[in-house]
Amino acid sequence: MSLESEAGLPGEALLPGALPEALRAELVAFRRDLHMHPELGNQEFRTTAAIKERLERAGLKPRVLAVGTGLVCDIGEWDEGRPMLALRADIDGLPIPDMKTECSYRSTVPDRAHACGHDVHTTVVLGAGLVLAELHRQGRLPRPVRLIFQPAEEVLPGGAADAIDCGVLEGVGRMIAVHCDPRVEAGRIGLREGAITSACDRLEIALDGPGGHTARPHLTTDLVTAVARVVTDVPALVGRRVDTRAGLAVTWGRIESGHAPNVIPQHAELSGTVRCLDIDAWRQAPDIVVAAIDEVANLHRAKSEINYVRGVPPVVNDAGVTELLRDAMTARRGADSVEGTEQSLGGEDFSWYLQHVPGAMARLGVRPPGERTVRDLHQGDFDADESAITVGVELFTAAALLDAADA
Repeated sequence: MSLESEAGLPGEALLPGALPEALRAELVAFRRDLHMHPELGNQEFRTTAAIKERLERAGLKPRVLAVGTGLVCDIGEWDEGRPMLALRADIDGLPIPDMKTECSYRSTVPDRAHACGHDVHTTVVLGAGLVLAELHRQGRLPRPVRLIFQPAEEVLPGGAADAIDCGVLEGVGRMIAVHCDPRVEAGRIGLREGAITSACDRLEIALDGPGGHTARPHLTTDLVTAVARVVTDVPALVGRRVDTRAGLAVTWGRIESGHAPNVIPQHAELSGTVRCLDIDAWRQAPDIVVAAIDEVANLHRAKSEINYVRGVPPVVNDAGVTELLRDAMTARRGADSVEGTEQSLGGEDFSWYLQHVPGAMARLGVRPPGERTVRDLHQGDFDADESAITVGVELFTAAALLDAADA
């Protein structure tokens, strides 16, 4: 594998050159195979086996996590004097159908799709691992690196918590990850110091009342009206009980109630998400949201049962690790390949790792150059420009080597 030198860059003698075409083609094929066989959180047995087989073929010793899916794999020997840089990927898919009718590698599993780009994330970390393993064999990797392939990112509160319990952070000094971003053009990354995602919790509510005839709503609990008021009034109340800059927002995704047009139902259910830009407001959110729901439900004489499911805090990028990613991308692709990015209202369980070690997540551009249509994440027609795989591998490999040079 060729290495190239760029004068003035820290660790310039170790920066890898362009990926060999054979490896590039292999990684694209690997990603397409994952894309055709998506698996839901904690069910990623085929995905785990495929990653494990390829790492073992490269002479590495991956270990399946104790939860049964996901892996951790070290490149180089860790000792207490040399904390590792960890590269993290999430490996699960989503429970939605793949709607890419003209795609030769569309999902073969009904109602399952890699519509968030986890197949790309996985392939990027695998590819970086293969490059770094080769450099280690050549004696050119001065600091050990850990690969983490994490299950169940899409399952609140996220598989990161289980991975941490399995000991994946032992010996880790810093941590990096990427997330596909269809708003960013392939060949570029988006970076932000500080919070780059938001907190995200799940909310499930059951409302009950005696029910009755729609001709006599005054004699019973008008449950449909009560649900409607919860839907409209609770977000407004919550938004007025914290600083508006905290961005605390309740958004509904499901409502179910009733079976006949002239019958007031006895039971209703609704569910949604609670999102927040600010971590301090997120800590207060359960009390604020539950109190608002109870107030509205009581006003309409409905009995409420609330299941507030804690999700994930915001991903807060460490300044030093963000700068490492900027330096790595600049070394590989030039300063123009890095752009700023806004804080997203999406949630990401990478945040749990950053409660323990400093780290940063970059937005990996996956929009084909020149394409104006943006296919959003979590949509059945989402796809990624596969040149982003090479970009991600170069980013992670250069970051690992620059991190070693700065140690």
